[in-house]
Amino acid sequence: MEAVIPLSFCDFPEDVQLCVLSFLRPSDLVAFASTCKRFLSLYRHDQRLWFSMCHRRWGSKTLIDKWGSGRISYKHLYRILDEYENLIGFWRRCGDAAASSPPLVFFEWGPFYITGSRVSPSKNKGYEVIKKPFLWMSIAGNGQPVNYLDPDGRFALTEENLLDESGLVENELIQVNVSFIGECHVVVEENLGYSGFGRATSSGNLRAEEYENVYGSPPDRLMTEIYQYFANRTSPGGNGASRRQRRREKEKQGRMRKWEPEHFVKIVNCSPKPARPLQGLWKGICDDMRLDFYLVSYDDVGGIACRKVGDSDRPLTYHAPIFWTSSSTFIESPFSPEEDHIYNCRLHLRPLAEAHQSHNHPPSSDDGAVSRMLYINSSYDLVIPDLAGTTVNPRHVEGRIWQYRNGTFGFGFLRDNYIIDLKHIAKNGLILDTIEPNDG
Repeated sequence: MEAVIPLSFCDFPEDVQLCVLSFLRPSDLVAFASTCKRFLSLYRHDQRLWFSMCHRRWGSKTLIDKWGSGRISYKHLYRILDEYENLIGFWRRCGDAAASSPPLVFFEWGPFYITGSRVSPSKNKGYEVIKKPFLWMSIAGNGQPVNYLDPDGRFALTEENLLDESGLVENELIQVNVSFIGECHVVVEENLGYSGFGRATSSGNLRAEEYENVYGSPPDRLMTEIYQYFANRTSPGGNGASRRQRRREKEKQGRMRKWEPEHFVKIVNCSPKPARPLQGLWKGICDDMRLDFYLVSYDDVGGIACRKVGDSDRPLTYHAPIFWTSSSTFIESPFSPEEDHIYNCRLHLRPLAEAHQSHNHPPSSDDGAVSRMLYINSSYDLVIPDLAGTTVNPRHVEGRIWQYRNGTFGFGFLRDNYIIDLKHIAKNGLILDTIEPNDG
């Protein structure tokens, strides 16, 4: 019987080779390219390979051949988009800069750019959300990053005006730099003559998994990263020349800053998971009938905490925990008569358009029936028991979470006569119920 000689990778047609290689990451390609000179040349110079890799990862999200007006190498584009991809999702502003603007920011793919939008609750007493684009990040034909910021959120970016050499974009917008400090913290600052998309420090490249259970970023970690960022920009040594160049450019331009830097920290757990069904960003009508955003996070020991985000015109104390529990163990339905009474006697807070519902009406069919329940506590009363003293009425701080069969949930406290039902802010990478800023 004649022996069957197995095919080598080189025996496959070239288009098949490119398709297979497009599944690899650059680190894998480096190892593959070391096997022979032909593959080394393929890795370094073959645009078809890098286009296939770009298209494999991002072709369903953006127009690969539109970035850089199609004049940049796809190997360079891959490196840029690989870094940009970490921006996709929700971030929150930290610090006092631009305190009048909404602190919640959402990054998403555009046709040939990344868009950053400020996200805030509408003022029309409903579930509508205002999404106002304010930042665009793209690549020029020479391969350099071009990042434009609109402080007022009124500019509509198009491919034509981005590539317009008349200076329309520069006259209407502020050119900015976007710098990573680690992978869960970025700084957006005005470009005063120095280039800069990229990382502020290589020592801070921490993966998002390391922030798995963290609300934003731990204060000590965040302050270390910020210190390193400014130390890199101002310390004497290798970057002294660039610092002097920035000073000369600023003096040459003869103008003050139009816009102060903003720091943003990534919210890495924006959506529920089977093991963490309450996790993520939610929205609900609160007791003053305003729409609010809520962030629910799990800690390392199984506890759950909820805070409000998204409303910048309220004092810092407003952002204390709304509810907290040290256990994530649910009680399954059916419940005791006492628990049924606690749930049924409470009003579900709804938009004014739905105010015709009766006081004890259960959630509508869209919300689904209650499937299980969780005990919670309120604010700092039990999170920091020493501050509460011995006079706290347990019924004043005790509450419940009621999870509905569709995955959403509502919560309320025994001291109140209402339940706040929470809905998703975003689903499958899209923000729900968006309206134009003027409509809110």
